[in-house]
Amino acid sequence: MTGRLAGKAAIVTGAASGIGRASAELFAAEGARVLAVDRPGSNLVFDDASIQTLAVDLASADAPKQVIGKALAAFGKLDILYNNAGVASNALAAQMTDEAWDATQDVNLKAVFRLCREAIPHLVASPAGRIVSTASVMANGTDYGLAAYCASKAGVVGLMRTLALELGKHGVTANAVLPGAIRTGMTARSFADPGIADVWAKKSVLRRLGEPIDVARVALFLASEDGGFVTGQAIAADGGMTLRI
Repeated sequence: MTGRLAGKAAIVTGAASGIGRASAELFAAEGARVLAVDRPGSNLVFDDASIQTLAVDLASADAPKQVIGKALAAFGKLDILYNNAGVASNALAAQMTDEAWDATQDVNLKAVFRLCREAIPHLVASPAGRIVSTASVMANGTDYGLAAYCASKAGVVGLMRTLALELGKHGVTANAVLPGAIRTGMTARSFADPGIADVWAKKSVLRRLGEPIDVARVALFLASEDGGFVTGQAIAADGGMTLRI
């Protein structure tokens, strides 16, 4: 098997659609054996035999042990953890309930931390352990109604920086990818409106919306030897959108 991830064992969460599916398929095409993880009832069907699947609620108490345990049982090791799963939320802070706040943090931030914590001993044992996490350009920006979402994504960036510092002596890198306006399942309803899609396309200096593969290629770089000297970084994949902010 050849490719930039030849012989590697990887986990990709949020893999049923969008960025996660594109990343799982790209990682496999580049030689990795992949555990694709998403919530129960999602479309975890792949044509590539090197992609195994696991349906689990990442916010559940035993999710980290289920995910890491399945990867180790299937592959015997773990080299790459790509935390991509996330949820959107929109509520003005004055009207936001504790339940809505917690639901966003539980998936977008707490689940990322818990998976990383469970994976760390195995990534340290890898010759080139990699942690990649999907944050958002909203980790550095904001908009009305995004208090919970922005806080969660800023938290992901802070977590990756700290893990990079703590794990660097073991050769493990930790980085965040910050997507901009990308056509995914999360944005499908909004971008189905040509007017909305056109507005967001024009925000990019490349004058187009991003596609899941655009982000997957950044994740691949960070997961491979090509990104071996990059750690603690938050890399925007936004078509230059944030140049105007």
